[in-house]
Amino acid sequence: QVQLVESGGGLVQTGGSLRLSCAASGRTSSNYAMGWFRQTPGKEREFVAAISWSTRITYYADSVKGRFTISRDNAKNTVYLQMNSLKPEDTAVYFCAARSGSGSSQKFYDYPYWGQGTQVTVSS
Repeated sequence: QVQLVESGGGLVQTGGSLRLSCAASGRTSSNYAMGWFRQTPGKEREFVAAISWSTRITYYADSVKGRFTISRDNAKNTVYLQMNSLKPEDTAVYFCAARSGSGSSQKFYDYPYWGQGTQVTVSS
């Protein structure tokens, strides 16, 4: 089992930046690929970014490419999402997720472990 705790959400103006963190605990000795997803009321959870365990290959949704950066520090069991040039449409609850194995996925149902989410609100 892996427990995930997100932090770093908040209220920011359009064009601002936030950095989300996701700290993992539990069976972190195994390899885990990590992803960030977001969700707004009435909508399905949406892929944002993902990173593999060892090669650190990254994937991004087209809507955030060039603005968001996912990274990880395996020694600290932490994954980050640096969000720049934020837009009102980025407003959502952001979740981090983990799946065993080195390969990441852009599908939320491939991730068995989830954090509780952190709210990001971008004002216009």
